[in-house]
Amino acid sequence: MPEPKKKRILIADDDLAILDVLTLFLEECGYEVESTADGTCVPALARTFPDLLLLDIWMSGSNGCELCAQFKRQPNTAHLPVILISANKDTEHLAREAGADDFIAKPFDLDVVLSKIEHAL
Repeated sequence: MPEPKKKRILIADDDLAILDVLTLFLEECGYEVESTADGTCVPALARTFPDLLLLDIWMSGSNGCELCAQFKRQPNTAHLPVILISANKDTEHLAREAGADDFIAKPFDLDVVLSKIEHAL
């Protein structure tokens, strides 16, 4: 029996330290991870249909809420789970308005991140 395909996660965050920590942690947990510090690259990267998008709300050159709303409006990407991340005190409200499936407040606990990802997938 063939091994099940690894789930693919696209992470976009302009904080390189957070990007590195999340990438290493999720790869260690068995996920295939693609990451970018440039939010403007997300639409092109999402054309490969990752299994989940993990987007920072406030990125240079882009806004995770706007990206999420765009994905949720398009029939070919509306099904993709999106989790928004931010240190903003209104993260939950912003995520709901954008149509995100969930949110993670910074600073975050890696166990919480993993639990939310597993739930969304």
